[in-house]
Parts: sequence; structure tokens; C-alpha cells
Amino acid sequence: MPGPSSAGRRDRVVGGNWKMNLSADDAVRLGADLRARLGSQRGVRLVVFPPYPFLVPVLAKLRDSAIEVGAQDVHPEASGAYTSGVSAPMVRSLGCTTVLVGHSERRSHFGDGDALVAQKLRAVLAESLAPILCVGETLAERQRGRTDEVITRQLSTALAQHTPTALAKLVVAYEPVWAIGTGLSATPEQAQAVHASIRGWLASRISPDLAARVPLQYGGSVKPDNAEALLACPDIDGALVGGASLDAASFARIARTAIRR
Repeated sequence: MPGPSSAGRRDRVVGGNWKMNLSADDAVRLGADLRARLGSQRGVRLVVFPPYPFLVPVLAKLRDSAIEVGAQDVHPEASGAYTSGVSAPMVRSLGCTTVLVGHSERRSHFGDGDALVAQKLRAVLAESLAPILCVGETLAERQRGRTDEVITRQLSTALAQHTPTALAKLVVAYEPVWAIGTGLSATPEQAQAVHASIRGWLASRISPDLAARVPLQYGGSVKPDNAEALLACPDIDGALVGGASLDAASFARIARTAIRR
């Protein structure tokens, strides 16, 4: 169900998910390189997601720059006897602005089901952090024609109980699981069709105004050579970048492509 595009009203958002990579020194060097290339960049919202141990030094390196720092995940509880857990209040107290929620690797490797993703989303919203809610289908689900069914279920479980006001900071990232870390990427036509469906769901289930304002990212083997075609689609407002975000030059090219589109 296509929804209103109104792309001129929406932020353009490019995120760099560093995943479980780098050493502390490498993370600081990457932060410094990104600051030199993009630290005063305007026209696009930039967020990087270092591993937990590197949040503090990367935040220090990027302080007072145009690049925000976010967390890759949070525990659904604010505090308690949850050894190894990291909570939304903790990452907010460091200066993080944003949290990835329901990334496909959390769903597939750590067993984060729809209900747990919804709990984490509530925890992020409770701390006035910006959630990037990740949704997407597996290759088997796409081949069986279940893409819309899967994404509608993921959206409904996470978002249906929230008001438009509560979701004012929401970003949704469509990341087909079959394109994460595989070198494969959805075609612009495939990605646009799913983004239009997501925007239509938001318009019908939450509010048309929210649907027109929520930035939708594409994630799945985004690289400088395919970013332009993907970001030219009317309902794709940015990218959630994995491997290419570990190279400052590549990430900068993608960020600048988002500004030009």
C-alpha cells in the first residue's frame, strides 16, 4: 500500500553500523577520519554505531561535530541484575542520541523476537532516544512471497501501541536479511516497493502525517557504487551502512550522495 512520499519534508539519515569490528585505537582513528571528512557536513543526519567498549572514546572524538553516536542495541530494562546488559539510560548518559532496534543480526544470532524488539523500542523511547527500527525478510520468506506479511508483522508488533507523538524521533530501516553482509543488494525497484509499503502501513495504522515525516533507510550491502540509484528512489531517505562504514572515504561518499539526491 503506497503512502505519501513528501520527501522534501523528511530528514535524510545515513548511519554507519561498525558491528563487532575494530580495536580501540582503530575506532578512534576512524572517528577522527570521519570528523575530518564530515564533521561540519550539513544537509544530512549522520550517526555512527561503534561497539559498546568504544562508545566513550568515539563520543569524545566526535563531540561538537555534525556526526552523532548511537548504540547498536540496548537491554529492555532500565537497570537490574542483568549481567552484561547495557540499558538505554546508560547509553543516554554517555551522550548517545540513537539506538538500533531489531537489527537483523540481533534477530538471527541472538534470538531477538518481535516481542523483545518491541520491549527494547519502548525502553529507547522512554529515554527520549531516537530509535532506528530495523525490519526485513529472509531470502526464503521473499521467495515464498511473504515479504509484506513479515514486515507488516514486525512493524505492527513494535509500533501499533504508540502514538504519533511518541514516535516523533522514529527512523525505520528496511534491511533484507538476504542482503546483510552477503554482497547482494536489493534492486532499487525492490527496495522502493518495500519502502512504499512501509510508508503506507505507517499512514494507515499510525497517521498520514507521521508517515510523511518518518525517514526510511535502506540497509543491505550499501556501497558507494550502488548508493546513488538506491537513494534516488522517492521513499528511500537514507542508508544504514555496514561494511562500507568502516572506511571513512566510502562512508563519506555515501553521505554526500544522500545530500545530492
